[in-house]
Amino acid sequence: MIARYTRTAIALHWIVALAIIANLAIGLYTVDLPLSPRKLQLFSYHKWIGISVLLLAAGRLLWRLGHPAPALPPAMPAWEKRAANASHVLLYVLFFAAPLTGWLFSSASGFQTVYLGLFPIPDLLHKDKALADALRLAHKSINYTMATLIVIHAAAALKHHFLDRDDVLRRMLPDLKLKRRERRESREGHENVPGS
Repeated sequence: MIARYTRTAIALHWIVALAIIANLAIGLYTVDLPLSPRKLQLFSYHKWIGISVLLLAAGRLLWRLGHPAPALPPAMPAWEKRAANASHVLLYVLFFAAPLTGWLFSSASGFQTVYLGLFPIPDLLHKDKALADALRLAHKSINYTMATLIVIHAAAALKHHFLDRDDVLRRMLPDLKLKRRERRESREGHENVPGS
């Protein structure tokens, strides 16, 4: 049996991953569109996902602090372990830096974020075009850095799975066999209950 992340950690990992990838795609697509109601709507979606990532990342970090990651395989070289740990720390920093710089950029641009169209998020800065330009560049750079690191992270996981043939990737995948076994045992338990 492999040492696995908790179900909560696995769920948060994949939800955050999908949200970030979707948000990167929306941001890249939207930034070059001409100003229109559609562009403004897509930027709203981008901001909503960004705030969601910020909240989920906070939850993920809190969960991780109380539930440490399983140990890396003993056969993994020390430099790979250091690289894996450093990349995870950097990813967590970027999970917070990307939405926060986006929020600051939006504030300095004079566009308040209204989360899900319902909850106004306070502006953190006064409108300032020069500062907005600097924050836009910071937000863009952080997101390109995060996209690059995500590609490296995924490539490393695939390398471990297909070349090293270790459990690094499998410990973060949902255990479908376990879920099938639990459902089967649950059905069998109900069949053995009198009156079922």
